[in-house]
Amino acid sequence: MDFKRILGLDIGTKRIGAAISDPIGISAQPLKVIARIPEKKSVEEIKKICEEYNVSLIIAGIPKNMDGTLGFQAEDVLSYLELIKNNISIKIELEDERLTSKMAEKALIEQKKNPSRKKGLIDISSAILILQQYLDRKK
Repeated sequence: MDFKRILGLDIGTKRIGAAISDPIGISAQPLKVIARIPEKKSVEEIKKICEEYNVSLIIAGIPKNMDGTLGFQAEDVLSYLELIKNNISIKIELEDERLTSKMAEKALIEQKKNPSRKKGLIDISSAILILQQYLDRKK
């Protein structure tokens, strides 16, 4: 049986954290950190992941302000998602990612890992939190 997976993305200005669902859509697994620049190359890398893992849906974190409005970061994410939409024909849904980076940082500290030295770990952890939040909500 060919399972469809869900790709979770935490899109930052420098890096993109990527997480993938397990084949039955219960849990989010760490995948990798993708350098966002050059953007064309990062989109190609996301496209490769989608093909390799048979991705049917992309969940992208949208960084809303605490009052729920969209700020500069959110506009940047939406702009990057347009690039993905123009190059990859997979449905994209947005997931509120308020505080996921702080939660990821806290979890890394609890695991005795230094988040200030391992920014990529925060990106991947945030992608896992974004995707897991989506999966839990869909159960």
